[in-house]
Amino acid sequence: MDDKNLPAHIQYLQRSSSYPHPAPDVQLVQTHISFVLLAGDFVYKWKKPVNFGFLDFSTLEKRKQYCEQELILNRRLCPDLYLDLVTVTHGGDPYLLNGTGEVVEYGIKMARMPEDRMMGGMIAAGLLNHGHLDAIIEVLVPFYEQAEGTEEIAEFGRAASVAVNVLENFEQTRPFADQGAISGDQLGRIEKYARAFLGQEDLFEGRRTAARIRDCHGDLYSANICLTDPVRIFDCIEFNERFRYSDVAADVAFLAMDLDFHGLKEFSTYFIQRFVSISGDSGLLPMLDFYKCYRAMVRGKINLFTAADPSVHASVALSCREQAARYFNLAAGYAAGAQK
Repeated sequence: MDDKNLPAHIQYLQRSSSYPHPAPDVQLVQTHISFVLLAGDFVYKWKKPVNFGFLDFSTLEKRKQYCEQELILNRRLCPDLYLDLVTVTHGGDPYLLNGTGEVVEYGIKMARMPEDRMMGGMIAAGLLNHGHLDAIIEVLVPFYEQAEGTEEIAEFGRAASVAVNVLENFEQTRPFADQGAISGDQLGRIEKYARAFLGQEDLFEGRRTAARIRDCHGDLYSANICLTDPVRIFDCIEFNERFRYSDVAADVAFLAMDLDFHGLKEFSTYFIQRFVSISGDSGLLPMLDFYKCYRAMVRGKINLFTAADPSVHASVALSCREQAARYFNLAAGYAAGAQK
């Protein structure tokens, strides 16, 4: 990576000497919203100063606020993983981690999980099995049962509220249409399907009546799951409540879509069938393709956002555009299949 495109404090944090603990091989991973430093036994996550409308990290105060929220919310599922709020300061030395000078940036410190147990890697290695999915379900079912489900949260399950999130995807993807990842025609077909489904208000009201709108995870897919014992499901959405306050169906549809994306349709079907059997929530089934389509659009859009970030290496940008195209094709498949 070309360091000159990175903020000075991130360049500083790429040095092993920046840490008060052994960090022999510091690695930087970027998303569209974060710089993540893998340093020895710990992970340090720093928010990028971006504003995408649905997410606003544009000021230091906001980044601190959302770091604090991230710690609180993720401790619901991973109390031992999310450790502390940390800072980078600027004073006598150019920068210091948790120093006493002026705070340049806020981040969070996490315990580092075993990389050989990360779900994405296990999928790539062909090691995923039904037992892993059973273990995920054992965590998810009680999590949703205990998750907050107030009247205020239930409002986010109305068709009009869901439409805000779903239609926003099309608005934010449209500027990228006909540039390689998605055509304007394909985008239009997916949007037509989504709008038609959103017109079935009785389906959404049924989910609200069944108390299935909860304070969920919001980003439930393999990149955020470590198949340790117990399973750790981390990195929930902290920056916007309307992405986390949702139908449980929207949450589990994300992981089902992700399994489809990796060519694991049988595992996707197994996961949903087992989840329905154990949770008793058969009402999620009519919502499944709609929410899978929504989640595929989210991942496609986010890959395009990452590819457009000038600090991202050209090879990463290319990979992100290729993945975006695959996600959009998957979304189109859900839309076409549901319309048959």
